[in-house]
Amino acid sequence: MPVQKEQNTLIWLGIIAITLLFIYLQDQWKWMAQYPKDMVIPLADWLSFGMDWVIQTTGWFFIGISWILEWPIKGVRWCLQILPWSVSVFLFVVVAYASSGLRLAIFTALACCYMLMIGYWVESLNTLSLVAISVPLAILCGFGFGVWGYFSKRAERVIMPMLDIFQTVPTFAYLLPILMLFGFGTVVGLIASVLYSFPPMVRNTIVGLRAVSSEVIESGLMAGATPSQLFWQVRVPSAWRQLLLGVNQATMASLSMVIIASIIGGTADIGWEVLTAIRKAQFGESLLAGLVIALMAMVIDRITAGLANRSDAYVLKETNFVARRRYWIIAFLGAVAFFGLAHGIDGLNTWPSYFEWNPAGILNDALTYVVVNYRSEIESIKTFAFFFVMLPTKIGLKGTVSPFTWGFSLTMVHKIAYVVLMLGLAFYLSRRWSVNAGIFVLLFAIFYYFGLTGLPWPTLLLIYSYGAYQVGGVRLGFGTLLGLGFIVITGIWSEAILSVYVCGIAVLISFALGSAIGIWAAHNETVSAVVRPINDTLQTMPLFVILIPFVMLFKIGDFTALLAIIAYAIVPAIRYSEHGLRNVPATVVEAAQMMGSTRSQLLWQVKIPLSLPIMMLGLNQTIMYGIAMLVIAALVGTNGLEQVVYIGLSDGNFGVGIIAGVSMAIIAIIIDRVTRAISAKRSLELGLAAP
Repeated sequence: MPVQKEQNTLIWLGIIAITLLFIYLQDQWKWMAQYPKDMVIPLADWLSFGMDWVIQTTGWFFIGISWILEWPIKGVRWCLQILPWSVSVFLFVVVAYASSGLRLAIFTALACCYMLMIGYWVESLNTLSLVAISVPLAILCGFGFGVWGYFSKRAERVIMPMLDIFQTVPTFAYLLPILMLFGFGTVVGLIASVLYSFPPMVRNTIVGLRAVSSEVIESGLMAGATPSQLFWQVRVPSAWRQLLLGVNQATMASLSMVIIASIIGGTADIGWEVLTAIRKAQFGESLLAGLVIALMAMVIDRITAGLANRSDAYVLKETNFVARRRYWIIAFLGAVAFFGLAHGIDGLNTWPSYFEWNPAGILNDALTYVVVNYRSEIESIKTFAFFFVMLPTKIGLKGTVSPFTWGFSLTMVHKIAYVVLMLGLAFYLSRRWSVNAGIFVLLFAIFYYFGLTGLPWPTLLLIYSYGAYQVGGVRLGFGTLLGLGFIVITGIWSEAILSVYVCGIAVLISFALGSAIGIWAAHNETVSAVVRPINDTLQTMPLFVILIPFVMLFKIGDFTALLAIIAYAIVPAIRYSEHGLRNVPATVVEAAQMMGSTRSQLLWQVKIPLSLPIMMLGLNQTIMYGIAMLVIAALVGTNGLEQVVYIGLSDGNFGVGIIAGVSMAIIAIIIDRVTRAISAKRSLELGLAAP
C-alpha cells in the first residue's frame, strides 16, 4: 500500500508538471487552448438530418398518438371541472385523512382554501388533470421496465444507463424531439412528464423486488404457487412499500415538470400562470401561483408517503363490510350531500368572488422597496462575489487582479508570494493530513491562478480522468476520459467549462452552507422544525419562480444564476447532513462520551466521520440539483451548455440541443459515479459496508 501511494504521488506530480508545461506552450500551440474546429465531428448535423427523416417518414403516426392521448386529459379535466368546489375539497380531505390522519386532512383543507382564495382553483384542477394522467402512465411504464430489469440482467444493463440519461439530460433537450414529433399542445407536456417521472418507479421496482427475502419466496413455492401467483401474490405484496415509494417519487417528479410542460402546452393551468407572470417579471403573482404547485406537491407527497408507511403495518382485518369500506362510504355519502347542497347554496358551488384576496401587489411593493432602498448594499455583495470569487475561478487571478478590481496590479512580488504560500500550505497539509490534500492544494493553486477557461483542454482531461481512476478504478477513469472526450470532439468544450465554473461554485457553497445548517438542525429540534417546511417549499417550488427575486435584486448575469442554483441545491445538503448525524449509532456516541469527549470532539471526531458516507450522498444530490437548476438559469444570461440547450429548443435545432443536453448528462453521470465511489470507499474504511 505505501508503494502504491508513492506511485500515485509521483503520477500526480507528473500531471502537475505536464499541466504547467502545456500552459506555457499553449500560446505557441493554439490547439491546446481550443480544440481545432476542422477536427470537430459534425454529429449535431447528422442528428438533425436523422430527426428530419423520422418526422417526414413517421410524423403521421405520432400525430395520431397525440390525438388519442388528448381525450383522457380532456375527460379528467371535464370531470374535475363539473364538480362543485365543496365536493372536490371534501374528497381531497377524506383521501388525506385515510392516508395520514387528521393533521394532513387539516393541511389539505387549508391548501385548497388557499387555491380558492387567491383565485387559482380552476387552473389548479387543470394541472391536477395532467398529473392524474401522467402519473399512472409513468407508474405503469416504470413498473413494466422495473419487472423486466429484475428478471433479466441483460435488460438491466440497458435500462439503468437509460434511466441515468433521462434523469440527467436537461428537460429542454428532450422537449425538442417530443415537440417536433407530437406538435404543440397538452400531450407534449404529458409525454415530457412521463419521460421525466418514470425512472424513479423503475429503480424502486427493482429494489423492492430484490429486497423480498428468500424465506418468503420459499414459503410461496412450498404452498404450490405457480410462477404467476408467486409474482403477483408473493413478490409484489412483499415489495409493496417500496413500490409505493416509487409512486411517491414519480408523482413528485411529474409535478416538477408542470412549468416545463406549460411552455409547450399553453394550457390554462398553474404552470402557464407562473410562466406568464415570470415573462412579465411579476414577482408577487409568480410566487403565489408557484406556492399552489408547492402545496399540491406537499399534499400528494404526504398522501403517497402515508400510504407507503401504512402498507407494511399489520392491521387486523375487519369482518364487517361497512368497517372495511368506511372511507369509501364516507366519501360517497359526503360527496352526494355536498353536491346536493351546492345546487341549493350557490356559495358551495362556485367560490364567492368577494372571498378572494390576492396579495401579489403587496409582495411586489415589498420587493421594490428592498431594491430601491438597499441598492448600494446589493451592488456591494454582487461586486465582491463577482471579482473575488467568480471571476478568478473563471479566468484566474492572472486575468482578474487589476487596480480596477482588486485595487492593485499583479507584480512579480505577488506572484512569488502566491507560489511560496501555496507550496508551503501543500507541504504542511501533506505532512499534517495526507499527501492527497497537498496535491489538491497544488491543483487548486493552478486553477485559481490561471482559471478554468485558461487551462489547456488536454490537461483537464488528464486531471479529471486520473482523479476518477484513483477514486473508482480503471472503468470509471476510462469512462470519464471517453465522456469528456466526446464533449471535446463535438466542439462544445468551452461551453462545458463555463457550465462547470458556475455550477461548481454554487455546489461548493451549497454543500458547505447546507452541511452547516444540517449539523445545527441535527442538534436542535427547533431549528429542524423551522428548516423542514422551508426545504419542502424550495424543493417543490417551480424552478422558474426561484429565479424571480434574484433577477429583481441583481439583474441578469452569472451572479444571479449562482444564487438561484444555491437556493435550490442547498436542500439535499441540509437533509442528508441532518439525516446522517441523527442516525449515528447511539452506542458509539455513548462510548465516546464515557471516554470524556467534549461536544466539539464528539462532533468532529465521531459523528461527522461516521456520517460522512451519507453526507457524500448529499453532495451527490446537491450536484444533481445544481445541474438541474443550471438549465433554468440559462434564462438569466449564463453562456454554458445550458444556453446551447435553450438555443437549440428556441431554434428547433435538434442536433445542437441534444448534443449539449447529452454533454450535460455526461458531466452529471461522471460526477454521480465519482461521488458514489468516494462514499462507498469511505463506508468500507469505516466498516459500514462489506468489502
